Amino acid sequence: MIRRFLKTCALLSATVVFGLPQICVTQDRSGNDSWTSNSQQQGPSEAINPTRTSERHSEGDGRAIDKRSVETIGPDGRYVPYQDTEKETVKVDATTVRNIERTYGRGPDGERILIQESREESHSLPGGGEKVDRTISSPDGNGKLQAMRRELQDSKETRPGMLETKTTVLTPDINGGLAPAVQIEESQKKSGAGTIEFKKSTLLSDGTGGWQLSEVREGTSTEQGGQTRKEESVLRPDSNGKLQTVERTVTHQTDNGSGEKRETVENYSNDLPGTAADGNLHLVQRETNVLSKTTAGEQNIRQIERPNPGDPSDGLHVTEEAIDIVRTGSNGSVQQKSTILTGDSEGRLGQVWIDMGKTNNPAVVQVDTAAPAKPH
Repeated sequence: MIRRFLKTCALLSATVVFGLPQICVTQDRSGNDSWTSNSQQQGPSEAINPTRTSERHSEGDGRAIDKRSVETIGPDGRYVPYQDTEKETVKVDATTVRNIERTYGRGPDGERILIQESREESHSLPGGGEKVDRTISSPDGNGKLQAMRRELQDSKETRPGMLETKTTVLTPDINGGLAPAVQIEESQKKSGAGTIEFKKSTLLSDGTGGWQLSEVREGTSTEQGGQTRKEESVLRPDSNGKLQTVERTVTHQTDNGSGEKRETVENYSNDLPGTAADGNLHLVQRETNVLSKTTAGEQNIRQIERPNPGDPSDGLHVTEEAIDIVRTGSNGSVQQKSTILTGDSEGRLGQVWIDMGKTNNPAVVQVDTAAPAKPH
């Protein structure tokens, strides 16, 4: 499902951390401790089952509850439950936060079945550090939860302006327990006014207690005068073990101060569809987002351009466009409409997906950029 109420957190944000997707905590600045939202998603034909989603948020006494339910059309043409997600966030003490999230599907008779459970506990440390322990579990054939993945994350400021994070990912081993499988080392350094240097190294277990370097992501982010520029390179070992640049991403963000924000992301790769590899980086995608604010609400237009695999030398062409409109009603409610268009064989854009929603929390910040679920 593609849902984008207000993108003030995840879209066009000047904050860059290791090139990872940003994780944002919903903040209700309207003063309400609870809110609800409803939306309906549909495609242009019966080939894509329409769905509708309802969400509910409540909080108090250091505890927040979020519930999300998705329904789809059943055999009789009526909406029936499809998937539920429940998340509980508890502030244990001044430095500890615990999250428990459960996802439920439906059995053959419509009964609710637990699909996955995620438990996370984070501890803030003196000096800006943090320890996070996250476990993802799924039920086995007998319905008993089994840990499928565990992440241990340790962040600390090693010196002024230098933040280092080490994450160890454990997965099931042949003995039925969990063993270290992936190690991620990250660093972020403030190297000047408005400039951040970042690096992320991913290592894979060799099965004998050692580690092999799999990938390095590094780059810089600079913010100055309402403009942000981020450059990130991806390096991987070649057949001889020597690191080679295989991808590069350049991001420009501008804020003209009058309610319009623009973001352009250009992706370069040494793999250009339709051509033989020549060892050079080629522009393979450009994504442009323009967010406009007015007294009535917000509008965001996103365009994706890609080369034609049949004729890569012809330059980039628009292959997808998304239009999001958010309006605030007189009663304080927010209405949202998202329309997705993609190109046909002749390059003409046509509507493929619509998402319409309503919430009574105008300050909600909610972004889900995953592809729309299409239950069958």
